[in-house]
This record gives sequence, structure tokens and C-alpha cells, in this order.
Amino acid sequence: MKSNVTSMPIPGQPAAPDTGTLKGFLRFLWQELKPRGKLLTPFNVITAILILGGIVIIGIRLVKGLGAVTNLSQEYPWGIWIGFDVVTGVAFAGGAYILTFAVHILKIKKYEPIVRATVLNGFLAYVFYSGALLLDLGRPWNVVNPIIGNAFGYGSVLFLVAWHFLLYTLCLFVEVSPAIAEWLKWVKARRIIQKMTTATVILGVTLSTLHQAGLGGLFLTAPSKIHPLWYSSNIPVLFFISSMFAGFSLIIIESMFTHKIFSDRLDESHRASHDKILLGLAKGSASVMAAYLFLKVIDLTHGHQLGLLLTPMGLWYLVEVAGFTLLPLVLYVVAIRRQSVRLVQVTAFLTAFGVILNRMNISVIAFKWYEAVRYYPSWMEIWVTLAVISMELWVFQWVINRMPILGAHPDFKTEEETLNNLDGAEVVRWKVSAS
Repeated sequence: MKSNVTSMPIPGQPAAPDTGTLKGFLRFLWQELKPRGKLLTPFNVITAILILGGIVIIGIRLVKGLGAVTNLSQEYPWGIWIGFDVVTGVAFAGGAYILTFAVHILKIKKYEPIVRATVLNGFLAYVFYSGALLLDLGRPWNVVNPIIGNAFGYGSVLFLVAWHFLLYTLCLFVEVSPAIAEWLKWVKARRIIQKMTTATVILGVTLSTLHQAGLGGLFLTAPSKIHPLWYSSNIPVLFFISSMFAGFSLIIIESMFTHKIFSDRLDESHRASHDKILLGLAKGSASVMAAYLFLKVIDLTHGHQLGLLLTPMGLWYLVEVAGFTLLPLVLYVVAIRRQSVRLVQVTAFLTAFGVILNRMNISVIAFKWYEAVRYYPSWMEIWVTLAVISMELWVFQWVINRMPILGAHPDFKTEEETLNNLDGAEVVRWKVSAS
């Protein structure tokens, strides 16, 4: 597809050659694959060591099996590769479906500057954590069974989660594709993808809602194996609600780092609206956390579990709920009243840790808490988890440095503003006709 726009360089990036021909496209990709900036930075050195070591451990796992690198057993078939990489990682990717719904469906344009970065983060999270899921399967080649229809049950929660996972990953790819099309100067492709945005977002929000709750639904099949303080018939709802403030917290944390590391890639709209966006996310987090705590109280009272709070596991439960859910809620309210962006950022870290603690409690710590011999992850399991996160960060950094994620591409900026104005006019007309 030949571009008919005048090529203008993005700040910090040279103008791209013609990508309308195969030869030009391949030459462009070869140039883009070359590293930029300093290579021997502390971040690059540490993550490179983690990635190289992780590749070696993954090789050992594939050749010798799970027992060679993990502490998993028949009693504890799920470890941190499921509890952290998948169950927790998917929760943090929840910011993508919330923001796309707010911006593209509700037309809350205040959050538009951070949509692409959030969707990119969500897409990479699903791709890399799907890879981590494959490592945890005893026979990873059987992962295609739910897709090709080979020996699966339509009523299985895992079947539903697998299909929701796959389809939502495709939705995220479509949502981030306009940035790819702008990077490659594929004007017609970008216009086609833009027309698909609304339908894709609606489908994506539906799928994400279902599989966020579906992950919680997996634990409904093990009522006797999960501690009563964490087990509840409301687990699917709690997983869905907590994915909202998990996603908000990661967006705030990610925004803090991207503003420092990729400051040269930010456009003016991103810089000007940064503080208002973070305060708005804090309001959303506080509201959702209040609903989450309300459900937690209902579970405690209706389940007659108040007496368990005085046990060792009960005290640990209070650390999670009071220390990393109630306290962040209070801090968010204080930050909003004081208009303190710094306090919002600090609270986001507490919130993120609380989500990690909740997911690890349900899937690992409070799972078969009564056993004399407990599961503890091996150092190789932890290393592989850090390696997967490092790989995701490398790809995220590579994309940010090359594609218009943190700011509009100069060649498409005027067209984007025109579309936004048309969307705004349409919303006004709809409101007038409704009144």
C-alpha cells in the first residue's frame, strides 16, 4: 500500500523510507531492528542476564520436564507461573478494556493520550503471559485442543477462558494496529482499522469482562482446598472488580516511568494532561475499591467467617484487605482532596502490591493451607518469571522508541483531530436529540 502523505519525522526518529514496496519495507524493518541509544545501561545489562538465564532454564524445562526446574507436584500442580504470571498478570492488563471503553464508547477524551500505551501494555501482557502458561503445561503441544475442537468440554471454565483469552488478544492487536499502520505509513490500512475500532472495543470489553471473571471461576471448583476467608461464591465478581483498580494502578505506575524515560517521545497533549489523568484514575480506583471492600464485608458476614480473623491466616487476610486495599483507598481519597499527584503514584504501588498479594493468596498461599508440606517456588521458577517480565519490557521499550504510542504521528495528526471533532459533534447532536 503506497502512502500519499508527506513524510515527516517523529521527534528523535529519522523519517521512514517508502514502505509501499517489498524492498522498501524490508529495508525499513532492517533499519528499525537496529538498537538505539546506549546499550550498556544498568537496565539493559540486568535484564539481558535475566533473559539469557531464563532461556537456558526454559530449555531445560522443555527437555527434562517440569520436575527438573520447578517444585510443582500432584498436590500442588499450579505455582507462580500460573498464580503470578497468568492470574496476576491478566488482572494488571485490565486497564486496557476500561480505558478503551471510556475513550471510544463513552467519548471521555481526557484519557485519550494514554490509550495507546495502555493497550500496548495489555497486548504484550497477554502475549507473554500466554507463553508463560505454555511452560506450565505438562504437554504444551495440547494447547491447541480448545481451538481445533479436539476433546474439550463446552461447559469447561478453562475452555471458555482459553477462547476469551485468544479472541481478546486479537482485539488488543486490532486496537494497537493504528499505531503500527502509522509507523509503516500505511494510510489506507489505518483508515480501515479505524473504522473497526468501535466494534472491536465492544467485543474486547465483553470478552475481557468474561475472562477476568472466568479466571476467578476456576477456583469455584476447589471450595475445600482454598481457605474459607478467601473462598467465596463471589470470586468471579471480585476478580472482575479488582482487575479494574489493578489496571488503574499499573497505568499510573507505567505513566510515571514513561514520563521520565521517554520524555522526548511525548507530545504536548500528553504532557499537559498528565496530572489530570492521574487524578482521574485515582478517583476511578477509589470508587471501584470501595465496591470491592463492600463485597468483602458481605462475604465475611454472610459466610460467618469473622471468628477466623483471629487465627494466623486471619491476620494475614487482614494484612491484605486492610493494609493493601483499605489503606490505599483512604490514601487515594486524601490525594484527590489535596490534588497530590505524588501521593497518587505512591498509592498506586501499594494497590498493585495488594492485587499481587490477593492473587497469590488465592492461587498459592491459601491453597491447601492445611498441608504439612507446602509449595514454595524454586529459584528457577522465579528466574523464569523475571525473564518473561524483562522480555516484555524490552519489547515495550522497542515499540515506544519507534511507533507513535505516546504521541500522534505528525503525518496523521490533522486527520486525527478532524475525526475527534466529528466524534465530539456527533455526541453533542445525540445529547440534544435525547433531551
